[in-house]
Amino acid sequence: MSPHNTSVFDLSVSEKLQLVEDLWDDIAAVSTSVPVHEWQKEGLAQRKQNFINNPDSGRLWEEVQRRIRSRYGR
Repeated sequence: MSPHNTSVFDLSVSEKLQLVEDLWDDIAAVSTSVPVHEWQKEGLAQRKQNFINNPDSGRLWEEVQRRIRSRYGR
């Protein structure tokens, strides 16, 4: 099949996943072009304030990773 006749819907699951990963990496490389909505900013500000008020409420990234891996076996 020539590239001009190929649709993303014709790709295998692994090829689709790779395409999504490549697209995400491309978008992340220019993060300034990704819009951040006001409700997202408000949510982040609230979480930051909660952390400032109670710094012991957070978890270390390593702890979060261990918990996820133990739960899902990865």
